[in-house]
Amino acid sequence: MSVKVDLDQLADTLADFAFAYLVTVGDDFRAHTVAVEPVLADGILDVGGMGRTTHANVTSHGDVTVIWPPREPGGYTLIVDGTARPNDDTLQVVPTRAVLHRKATPDSPSTNPNCLHDCVPIEQS
Repeated sequence: MSVKVDLDQLADTLADFAFAYLVTVGDDFRAHTVAVEPVLADGILDVGGMGRTTHANVTSHGDVTVIWPPREPGGYTLIVDGTARPNDDTLQVVPTRAVLHRKATPDSPSTNPNCLHDCVPIEQS
């Protein structure tokens, strides 16, 4: 069963992050990572322009991951999995899964018993 991403919660969460990394995979199964500044509009992440390697990767393998690092040490990383939609020289990503993630500590709240680390899923309930 698929769980839908809560797009309103995702939009609110994005305000806490400055930039992200887009991770795609090539035919050789090697990851290709580039820095991006995605904007969420109408439920779609507009990643902006993409280079030759990113375009080739998303054309062959449409599943991508966008990762926003924490602003502060010990903060949450935002991880969004999605389906890439190339549009001319720009890229759009339809979110399929989103989670705030960080290494668990003894003081971490147990927000999700299914997650080994300190995870906060961004999903509709």
